[in-house]
Amino acid sequence: MSPSEVAPHARSILVPVDGSHASMQAVALACEIARKSKGKVYVVHVIEVKRTLPLDAQLESEEAAGDVVLSQAERVAREQHFKLEGEILHAREAGPAIVNEAIDRGVDLIVLGMSYPQRFGEFQLGRVVEYVLRSAPCEVWVCRHPPEE
Repeated sequence: MSPSEVAPHARSILVPVDGSHASMQAVALACEIARKSKGKVYVVHVIEVKRTLPLDAQLESEEAAGDVVLSQAERVAREQHFKLEGEILHAREAGPAIVNEAIDRGVDLIVLGMSYPQRFGEFQLGRVVEYVLRSAPCEVWVCRHPPEE
């Protein structure tokens, strides 16, 4: 069964990206779904701003890194013959920023790519994935990579 057969209703998809291989694979998956359903893909890179700084603080190195990540996502989309919209968000925490963006855009699906994080030898979802799964008003897909050897 193809992804578009699983989620034919997903006309707008949000994909948070951090530059990892897993997040770029999530972009490719979202583009495949959206292309077949004639939908849209929104990609966001969240810069977490320390509480000691104002939210609109100029964080040049983080902005430059975010631009690189968005360029990577655009390249992945081009390889899928798809055009997406990308944006850098400033927030105190990534999870609430992702959920708020999903609400503001009225998306049908959030696709999260994640590696296989381990803490103290145990698999952990991580605070961002956990928050999005718990709080998102729409369907959420988590694409977890296998553990590295």
